[in-house]
Amino acid sequence: MGVAHGSMLLIYALVAIAALILMITRFKVYPFLVLIIVSLLLGLVSGMPMDQIVKSFETGNGNTLGHIAIVVGLGTMLGKMMAESGGAERIATTLIRWFGEKNIHWAMMCVAIIVGLPVFFEVGFVLLIPIAFNVAKRTGKSLLLIGLPMVAGLSVVHGLIPPHPAALLAVQAYHADIGRTIAYGLIVGIPTAIIAGPLFALFIHRHIKLPENNPLASQFISNADPKPESELPGFGITLFTILLPVILMLIGSWADLVFAPKTLPNNLLHFIGTSDVALLIAVLVSFWTFGAQRGFTREQIQKFCGDCLAPIAGITLIVGAGGGFGRVLMDSGVSKEIVGLAQSAHLSPLLLGWFVAALIRLATGSATVAMTTACGIVAPIAAAGTMTVKPELLVLATGSGSLIFSHVNDGGFWLIKEYFGMTVGQTFKTWSLLETIISLLGLGLTFVLAAVV
Repeated sequence: MGVAHGSMLLIYALVAIAALILMITRFKVYPFLVLIIVSLLLGLVSGMPMDQIVKSFETGNGNTLGHIAIVVGLGTMLGKMMAESGGAERIATTLIRWFGEKNIHWAMMCVAIIVGLPVFFEVGFVLLIPIAFNVAKRTGKSLLLIGLPMVAGLSVVHGLIPPHPAALLAVQAYHADIGRTIAYGLIVGIPTAIIAGPLFALFIHRHIKLPENNPLASQFISNADPKPESELPGFGITLFTILLPVILMLIGSWADLVFAPKTLPNNLLHFIGTSDVALLIAVLVSFWTFGAQRGFTREQIQKFCGDCLAPIAGITLIVGAGGGFGRVLMDSGVSKEIVGLAQSAHLSPLLLGWFVAALIRLATGSATVAMTTACGIVAPIAAAGTMTVKPELLVLATGSGSLIFSHVNDGGFWLIKEYFGMTVGQTFKTWSLLETIISLLGLGLTFVLAAVV
């Protein structure tokens, strides 16, 4: 079979994605299996060498899981400890008391923006979802009303605001000023998060009915009667334990400012600032703050850790397979075709940054890959043309593009589908639409800002 080229490759990719959605939604085939089958078939019809197809899928699967499996595993353990000790309940009741039940969706967005700054989307998600489950149970509101503002806050900081890793890479690629990028990012990001989060959630949660029974939620909500206030861990110690990974990652990102690069203290700060190590330290600390101090025995803590991992095994496999599918799209040349398409469109630098990132996001599923790849493509073009646009705004436009329409090849899509207990169709109507609102609003507000500054 010859190698497919040009527009045929794009058609194959579209057919593959359509087949994937159809098999999962219509014929109810398990997503993990469908992702493998469709990836292999796409590799075959696009003319990839046969010995490369499986390798390509395994590489994408491994690269995604290398990060996600550890993060989701450790994050779930931390969430389980927080749930069993009553820490999640403490934070839920405190937020409800401070903001009032009516405004709890605003509270979730604010918390997500703060927690999401230094951590990857998935890390922020697994840290906050136990709180969302508890708040939803406490207030009797739909999980969508509580959860969507939370993921909107996380998503906006992921794409637009340094020191988030993806945004930081864009700052370097475009030689933008980090301080100004953060300022512009907040100007664009906060209104975007408000519209895509609390306001969108108020509208959409009336139209989508989640199932009564969510097996994952039961992991993070203690089914016993609510404990009396006196038996819950303190708000301060609970907040410290949850924010510990966030604090460690922030310290890691400041290592170069405190110590000379390549020295032992600098390396050490970078080491504890990686998401895996920071989460591991937080889990170990939680065994003390949420475990031993609350009177749990070593055996009980062991059991919590074992119990909470079973429900996430399926999600982890599906998320990895989504990464494998994204990698086959890259290696078969689909991503390259998309880049070619964007370059031949002759757009203004802001629109080009957004467009390239959006196309790569749709092809590979990863916002981080979309942002980093788009920067690599757009930076030389923007530099070669007479740069009439501020590099800080290019960061925002590219970041906005990287968040567009999350669908079946994105690990985040499956993470949200499974945790919220939604069907694929419901996930498109809520999460995918929310991401698209962020992307388009982000671009629009960046253009407005470009006219002003």
